Amino acid sequence: MQKITLQISCNDQQGIIASVTGCIQSYQGNIMYINQHVDQIENRFNMEWNTYSPKDKQKMALFVSKYDHCLYDLLGRYHSGELNIKIPFIISNHNDLKHIANRFEIPFYYIPITKDNKTKAEELQLELLEKYNIDFIVLARYMQIISTQLISKFKNRIINIYHSFLPAFTGAKPYHSAFKRGVKIIGATSHYVTEYLDEGPIIEQDIVRVSHIHTISDLILKGRDLEKIVLSRAIKLHLEKKAMVHDNKTIIFS
Repeated sequence: MQKITLQISCNDQQGIIASVTGCIQSYQGNIMYINQHVDQIENRFNMEWNTYSPKDKQKMALFVSKYDHCLYDLLGRYHSGELNIKIPFIISNHNDLKHIANRFEIPFYYIPITKDNKTKAEELQLELLEKYNIDFIVLARYMQIISTQLISKFKNRIINIYHSFLPAFTGAKPYHSAFKRGVKIIGATSHYVTEYLDEGPIIEQDIVRVSHIHTISDLILKGRDLEKIVLSRAIKLHLEKKAMVHDNKTIIFS
């Protein structure tokens, strides 16, 4: 039996579920699970819909810099079959993680970025994304700002991960700053990328408690563990079409 996910967005009115389920039944389809969300602000008049089959593996491009914890985690899940995807390549603005890509036999493209070559570098990225017909992008701790051109071409299809200390603790060493303030929780947030830095629709979040007995190294390790878990959850929600974007927030179906 083939399973298909149907995702619909439209204005709220009576008879939507009855009409859709009746249509599915007329094609001898059987509904295994159904969920809905009604937004009182919603005012769309044209139905938007798409279908997804788990048999169709989406193509995910990975963007990385120097941090390796999210990359190792995602490649491990990919290699074990936990993530039903294809990874045609990895892009990085540094060469540090090339050995990891080699270990998993995934093509690695080193595209350095400076203030002088940023436009050319982004053109090379776009060429690769179009050549391999990429479905979505994951920024696995990619420490570069994504251009509006790339964001517009992959609207709600670029997933980012970061620590949840923002906006309170900014800079290169947020864990050190948080430690000095005696924080009691550490968090991680995964979201869709928009032109507004780290302010896109949130897909997944989680926290872990800490106390005075934990060192800065403890905080960093706990934070990186959270980042791996939250990012992988967000990717799964995206793959399963359980994350729907409305305005600048997400509706997450169970």
